[in-house]
Amino acid sequence: MSSAIYEEVHEQYRASVKTFIKREITPHYARWEEEGAIDMSAFAAAIDAGIYGLEIPEKFGGPGETDVRYRMVVNEEMALARATTFSISVANQDDMVLVYLLDLATPDQLDRWMPSLASGEMVGAVAMTEPDAGSDLRGIATMARLDGDEWVLSGRKTFITNGTIAGLVIVAARTERDDGSLGFSLFVVEDGMPGFERGRPLQKVGLHSQDTGELFFDNVRLPQENMLGALGSGLSQLKKHLPRERLSTTLGAVADARAIYELTAAYCFERKAFGQAIGEFQNTRFALAEMATELDIAEAYLDALALRHNAGTLTATDAAKGKWWTTELQKKIVDRCLQLHGGYGYMIEYPVARAFVDSRVQTIYGGTTEIMKEIIGRDIAASFSSSIVEKGPGGKSSS
Repeated sequence: MSSAIYEEVHEQYRASVKTFIKREITPHYARWEEEGAIDMSAFAAAIDAGIYGLEIPEKFGGPGETDVRYRMVVNEEMALARATTFSISVANQDDMVLVYLLDLATPDQLDRWMPSLASGEMVGAVAMTEPDAGSDLRGIATMARLDGDEWVLSGRKTFITNGTIAGLVIVAARTERDDGSLGFSLFVVEDGMPGFERGRPLQKVGLHSQDTGELFFDNVRLPQENMLGALGSGLSQLKKHLPRERLSTTLGAVADARAIYELTAAYCFERKAFGQAIGEFQNTRFALAEMATELDIAEAYLDALALRHNAGTLTATDAAKGKWWTTELQKKIVDRCLQLHGGYGYMIEYPVARAFVDSRVQTIYGGTTEIMKEIIGRDIAASFSSSIVEKGPGGKSSS
């Protein structure tokens, strides 16, 4: 089912995305997976081709385009080409790094950092997660203390996408307010700063070429102008921007599940058993019918989320609903598709096997399924609690 929200300009863009993938990604992807790293030149090529960085202002050479439907097109084509790790890496730039900078950076900060990001010469990272602080951001222990006119940053971050290759890292840390209370603030740490060290790339179950690393900060001295946003506003800024990250994960989940389903449906009518295509068996047809229906429903909700985002009305609850449901659906569909491939589905050279290991993290990062349900549940509780207060005892209006 093709999206009803696309316009002709999006389909024209799709053609350029396909050309880029065929030229710059597909010939190298297997090597990247074996070597455990994406060529940095691919990021420059992608931004030059308009595959990401569309929101970069015209001042820095970008188109200043905020329509999320272009990101949907990229996700769909990357999924069809089975370029999952590259898709996640560029989505991280668009939906996290650039979003934070464009929203929070001062004009002087943008002049410092945006040219290198806008050219693809440098990629960035956002560092929230710590060994003892994942979905619970209030558990962040990384600390920045003011020493004269500089901030001194100490702590450790883990599971950071693009962490070992990033030229700048947006770091969430605890900071002390004037009254002595502790809040959270955001800082930009730049490559080469004394005390800033990177661990080796983390070895993951899947997504082998997508860089994920540990970062260490040992009394890194940061000038005042490396604070991003206002002092103490870090937690509110993280919460403000997490819906965008979760929408991004939803886009990738639906695109990937659809691509694997289409591949599997074709396989079912090519593969024969007991003298007929396995797609002719009722059990297989029922499985395909269920997955096709579930995907159509997921895509309809995704379209609604995309339009809400474009209109500026996407809420944290909306994003949480999309994130948990579509990633759990992705996991289920990929597992069923592997089963329909039989023994071949367990062979890593088959796309469905790679999708099986690559997709497993989707229900974990960006906020686990359990945390998404908690966000939704709290919103429901708040809604009904306020309704009860308004009506008063016995359901009667208290006014």
